[in-house]
Amino acid sequence: MKYFYIAPQAREILLLAASLVFFLPVYFYSFWSSGWRIHACILVVCAMGIVWAPVNFGGSTFCIFAATMCSRIPDTSKAYRALWVIAGIIIIATVSMRLETFFWVPAIIFSIPSGIGAIIGERLTRSNENLLRKQEEVEHLAALAERERIARDLHDLLGHTLSVITLKAELAGKLFDKNPAASKKEISDIEHTARQALAEVRAAVIGYRATGLLHELQSAKNALSAAAVELETEIEKVRLPAATENVLALAVREAVTNIIRHAQASICKIHLTAGNGRVELHIADNGVATHSIAANDNDGKQTLHKGSGLNGMDERVRALGGTLNIRIEQGLTLHLSVPLKEST
Repeated sequence: MKYFYIAPQAREILLLAASLVFFLPVYFYSFWSSGWRIHACILVVCAMGIVWAPVNFGGSTFCIFAATMCSRIPDTSKAYRALWVIAGIIIIATVSMRLETFFWVPAIIFSIPSGIGAIIGERLTRSNENLLRKQEEVEHLAALAERERIARDLHDLLGHTLSVITLKAELAGKLFDKNPAASKKEISDIEHTARQALAEVRAAVIGYRATGLLHELQSAKNALSAAAVELETEIEKVRLPAATENVLALAVREAVTNIIRHAQASICKIHLTAGNGRVELHIADNGVATHSIAANDNDGKQTLHKGSGLNGMDERVRALGGTLNIRIEQGLTLHLSVPLKEST
């Protein structure tokens, strides 16, 4: 403003140009610097204002820029470090009160709101960046969890269905010459099972289930019957939330698949009871459990080895706050206990 009513001298213009040429690199360098370099940049710019004060009171602008540069100071365990630096700039300007009033008054008045405003804006920008990164992490983890869910569900769905199709195909082959009508019925069942499996796979991909626990029990009865395994059921009538029913239905499917594939059992028992705020599912067979037992340890004790199917069952149960207990008795016994929450 001085130059509006006082013509600048050539020497002063040269010094002003030199100051700007020196100031701009220092100012922009502060955007990419860290640690002590930021403090050095702030000190240099503030010193430029003090040096210019006796010649041109507009040098207070450099002190204001120094205050805004405090926003570059990163967050550390020492809270409010940037504010302390602004306070130091104000103290320097206050000590310079012996200079022109037009210098230190703007330096003090405008440095405080400019510096604090820049700090708040910088903190807000960093918070938004952190929030975006966390959202990206959450989305990434959600995508991984969804892929794992689909993988578990497809394993349970296809493993069971392909076992049934294989069993019925073998039975149809054996009956082809002896009983063509029965063989034709088994082939028709294979077609029906394959179509049903296709529909269930499509439903699993989009995260829904078209069938419930009762339908799964009926499918288990048909599959076990084809494998010459007698099914004994005791099912208590209870209203289950959709998520709980889905987990129990998939548990029945996985257990029946393992019995058909490995157990060589003749009897399968499925009991469902509810009480004390929990629903209990008990599945047991009288076959062999060698497919679920790892090698004996040094003491001769058998240790349980859970495959991907049982692991998936355990993860789904734990996701609902329940527990899965696996015991080796006459055969393999599964006991699922899940909190029973009333559906709304």
